[in-house]
Amino acid sequence: MIGLCVGDALGVPYEFHAANELPPQEDIEYSPPDGFNRAHPGVQPGTWSDDSAQALCLLASLLHCGKFDASDLAMRLVNWRDSGYMAVDAKVFDVGITTNRALSRIRRGFDPLEAGPSAESDNGNGSLMRVLPLALWHKGTDGELARDARLQSRVTHGHLRSQLCCALYCLWARRTLENSPSPWDMAVASLREIVASEIPALAELESSILTFKPESAGGSGYVVDCLMSSRCAMQQMSYKDVVLTAIAFGNDTDTTACVAGGIAGLRGGLSEIPLHWQERLRGRNIVEELTNALLARSAPQVHPKH
Repeated sequence: MIGLCVGDALGVPYEFHAANELPPQEDIEYSPPDGFNRAHPGVQPGTWSDDSAQALCLLASLLHCGKFDASDLAMRLVNWRDSGYMAVDAKVFDVGITTNRALSRIRRGFDPLEAGPSAESDNGNGSLMRVLPLALWHKGTDGELARDARLQSRVTHGHLRSQLCCALYCLWARRTLENSPSPWDMAVASLREIVASEIPALAELESSILTFKPESAGGSGYVVDCLMSSRCAMQQMSYKDVVLTAIAFGNDTDTTACVAGGIAGLRGGLSEIPLHWQERLRGRNIVEELTNALLARSAPQVHPKH
């Protein structure tokens, strides 16, 4: 979770810039070099965006409910947008168009699982960026994890493509957490098996997601591009190089670095994340409170002998 939040906060100042407009990677920090036209100039360095705030909403919901509950998540997301819940300083400075439409529908009484717009043009990365906590929390089968990943997507992004990207990312995270020798390939194999009898989902996976070429990666807000740009960034060996590579794609820099940073954090652990990035991450107490609760839930239970 720290890896996710650090990547997000690091990418915030560079958002909306093309790759050729960014400073050299060695100059990428929470505070951009002098003269750089930073995005969100009123936001203090080290502040995460909607990406991390929504991920923390999901984690808090899972811990509170003990299961995935679409209505609880939906209300927390509305509370984030309207009141700054899980945002640093309770200030919301970036809301995705599709997410905003979905949350407005929820406020009007829509069923949360029907609220997410589902046209092909609605395949932004807004549900992908927040889904990692589900993989950390979940103790069910791969099929159950994939199902819940798809359900959480539907709250804001209802298209099948977005749902499947969330499922694939969660399986990739699970295989990474398990130290599998080839986490991505094993995640793909698992998802193929899970959706084998669901013809539309299998066709969407094969034709719209897995056909994406690495050379097309551009860090855009498109959900498949975001997932695949993160996969490309994960070719780097260290957490630092992963998130810097993610940002170097340009465009939606905070989300690409958030999505890649979560996987890199799983792979390398907290000690691999540069200490000065950890120390300057604003709102870290919020993350630590929730992750401590997650760790307590995951710890083996010791029962006294009678």
